[in-house]
Amino acid sequence: MRYPTMETDTMRADTMSVRQLANTKSQDVGDKLSDSNIISEDTHDDEPPPDSARGWLVVLGSFLVLMVAVSSVNSFGVYLQEYKLNVFPATPVSTLSWIGCLQVASLNLFGIAAGVLVERIDPRAVIVLGSVVSGGALMAASACKTPLGLLLTQGLLFGIGASFLSTPALSLPSQWMVRHRALATGIAVSGGSIGATWLSFASRAMIEHLGWQWSLRITGLATLVAGCAFSPLMARRLAVQPRDRIVDFSAMSNLRFLLLFGASLFNTGGYFLPYYFQPPYAVVALGKDRAWGANISSILNAGSIAGRLVIGFTADFFGPLNSLLVSVAVSAVAVLAMWLPCNSIGLLIASALLYGFVSGSVVSLVPVVTASLFGIKRLPSILGLLYVSYAIGAVISSPIGGKLLDDYGHGTNFTWLIVYAGLFFVLSAVLLLALRTSLSFKIFHKV
Repeated sequence: MRYPTMETDTMRADTMSVRQLANTKSQDVGDKLSDSNIISEDTHDDEPPPDSARGWLVVLGSFLVLMVAVSSVNSFGVYLQEYKLNVFPATPVSTLSWIGCLQVASLNLFGIAAGVLVERIDPRAVIVLGSVVSGGALMAASACKTPLGLLLTQGLLFGIGASFLSTPALSLPSQWMVRHRALATGIAVSGGSIGATWLSFASRAMIEHLGWQWSLRITGLATLVAGCAFSPLMARRLAVQPRDRIVDFSAMSNLRFLLLFGASLFNTGGYFLPYYFQPPYAVVALGKDRAWGANISSILNAGSIAGRLVIGFTADFFGPLNSLLVSVAVSAVAVLAMWLPCNSIGLLIASALLYGFVSGSVVSLVPVVTASLFGIKRLPSILGLLYVSYAIGAVISSPIGGKLLDDYGHGTNFTWLIVYAGLFFVLSAVLLLALRTSLSFKIFHKV
């Protein structure tokens, strides 16, 4: 890992001195950000240039791959509603929530292995592997008769496969883009939201007309085929030299990495609670028709599509860390000031739209902030290490939230669950503010 350096056409005459500076800074990763607002690694003659048409093809590939990998995770609320109301009504919601929890936890925990593979072998092969595992997991889940079977297949195994899809899809756009890195990453990550928007309706329709088993089989087959079909677009731009250590934990000794790690942990702790529990909130707490579960899920994901694009665009001008901090703070407002006192479907829709809009950037901006702090050549492995925080956040998120709903809300009162979700974002905002002030005390400084 090392700090990013800046090399433009006007600086190519000083290439050697820039590389020497980069090598010097690599001894103390993360000590400070580059003063430049456009961050890039050295470009060698035998490497394709950044910001090229080939780079936008990689962004398109990432968009499509994340549509395959993340849409099933973000639309899980539809299955959670079906499992609780019709399939396993006697099973506590806290137990069923572990299915979604294991999806997120294993997706991020196995990001370390996925990051190492992306650096050592062709990322296109990693994506094919992920497509086979995740698609096969959903098809296997369709044969399960118990919650435990779904935990192991739709939860754990699918998450493992999705990690081998999402890690290259999240890291490669930053290799290819410099001037519009945040926008490119936002476009790529919006694939998961777009996929989840239509998949929520599609899953609801398939469940009603074909049953939840066939819904899983069709989704699994589509995941396998689509992931393999999109993989040829996903080429790396920068070669990475082999390392003695398979996993480099040196970033864990850096205070700024630890602040980002903690903020990401709390982000994940709060992030999926509205996605999982606002759909059943519309049905259980507000007494709406079951179709409103899919409606709210789609509204959340539709909001995140716009948010990832708009905030990704503005982050290139105001700075990714500044934009991430504001997004997390507004997420807390959407949860605590809007969802908590919600007693009407109109206010729930407004909360879902605002939360979806700002929370989508929480996912898309973290890779950009990481690239700004630590450079792009080792970005897959550094992100893999950072995603351990996502796994921890997932474990302390939905299961505990579901337990609060079961024990203190008796299955119908969501108050303590909502407070729990909001506190995650408050804590994340505090850590991001500490990271921001460690880089600059100037309020309008682009960071």
